[in-house]
Amino acid sequence: MGHIQPVDACTFSSPSRLLRFGFSAMFGFGARTLALAEKNRWMPSSQRKDFAFIKTLADLKTEKCELSFLPLQIPQEDSYENDKKKKGKNKKKGNKDQWHKIQGDFLNVSIMAIPCLCSMAPRGLAPNTRLNNGSMALIVVQNTSRTEFIKHLKRYASVKNQFSFPFVETYTVQEVKVQPRIKSGLDAKENTTAAEENYPWNIDGDLVEASEVHVRVHPQLINLYGVNTDDLESSKATCNCI
Repeated sequence: MGHIQPVDACTFSSPSRLLRFGFSAMFGFGARTLALAEKNRWMPSSQRKDFAFIKTLADLKTEKCELSFLPLQIPQEDSYENDKKKKGKNKKKGNKDQWHKIQGDFLNVSIMAIPCLCSMAPRGLAPNTRLNNGSMALIVVQNTSRTEFIKHLKRYASVKNQFSFPFVETYTVQEVKVQPRIKSGLDAKENTTAAEENYPWNIDGDLVEASEVHVRVHPQLINLYGVNTDDLESSKATCNCI
C-alpha cells in the first residue's frame, strides 16, 4: 500500500561484546517473570505466563543497581551553520558531564525505544515515546509495597497515567548503562559491581543473561512496511513484550 515507516532501534552491549539489536528491554520484575516462564516450558503457553507472573509477584524482589543515563538533547531550531558549530562543540566537549546517575533498589527498569502497544496496555508500555523520535523511555520503579506495585501494573490496562506514583520515575534518554550491584551488609562491598554474575534481561520478549548492559538508541535505523502506531486503533495492536 506504499506505507514506509522508519523505526528507531537499540543496541544492547556488554563491556566486551554486542549482545543484540532490539527495541525494548526490562530488568527486574519483567525479566524475572520471563526467566521463570522459560524454566517451565513444559506448561502450556498461557498457563506458563500466568504462573510465572503470579509466582514472581508473590516473591517480589528488588535489584540493587546503578543507572547511568544520557538525557535526550533537543536541538534548537537554528540555521544549518549554527547546527554544525554546535555539533563541533559537542564533539570537543564530550558528553561525560551530561551523564546522570541514580542508585538504589529497583523493582523494575524498562528501557524502550518504541511505545510497545499491547493488549494489556492499550496506551503502550512506554506511551511517552514514539517509533521514530530518536529517544528511549527509561522507566524506573523504585522499591515499594506489593500492593502499590500491583496498582501501578493495573494502570497499564486503563487510560489513567501509570506513572503517576511517587515510586515511579520516567526519563527521556539517548543512552543508558545498567550496572547491577552485589547486595551485602558490609559497607566495603556495598558498591561492588556484580561483574562476574549474570542477571536475566527481557529484551523484546527473549531471555538474555548479562551483567552490565549499555543501551544506545539509533534513530530511524530501519525502514518497515507499515504505518505509525499513532494511526492504528490500539485495541487491535498486540505484542509479546511480557
